[in-house]
Amino acid sequence: MNNNIQKPTSAFVGASWGALLTGLGAYLFGLWNSDMQLNEKGYYFAVILFGLFAAVSLQKSVRDRLEGINVTGIYYAICWFSLAASITLLGVGLWNATLELSEKGFYGMAYILSVYAAVAVQKNVRDLAVDAAENTVDHYEDVEPVGSQPESVS
Repeated sequence: MNNNIQKPTSAFVGASWGALLTGLGAYLFGLWNSDMQLNEKGYYFAVILFGLFAAVSLQKSVRDRLEGINVTGIYYAICWFSLAASITLLGVGLWNATLELSEKGFYGMAYILSVYAAVAVQKNVRDLAVDAAENTVDHYEDVEPVGSQPESVS
């Protein structure tokens, strides 16, 4: 395991989840209450799902590479392309939408907050999993395997 990884604080974990739920909740609340046609709502819903998945996948790929885990170049490139495509799709959709400028800004900011928070949540989940795995290994290092015979004392 990589000992350079520090366990995230509970405050950072909470703030990350709070930002994700706030951004995603605001975005979805805005969509639900908008006067858009159902196909437009579906477009913006698909764009945020695509963006969240692309951001998490890219974060995982970057982290894997830093930790020496093999990530193919094509997958790494697809992750970058997908994130850029999702942001571009949102931008093009908002640019051409018949929404007030304040509404466009609202969707853009909620989207960016959600994507950033998804990366932070993914990082925290992974760091906590690594920390738990390291603590489990450390905890059981001194325990004898089941069925082993204790050394005889002479």
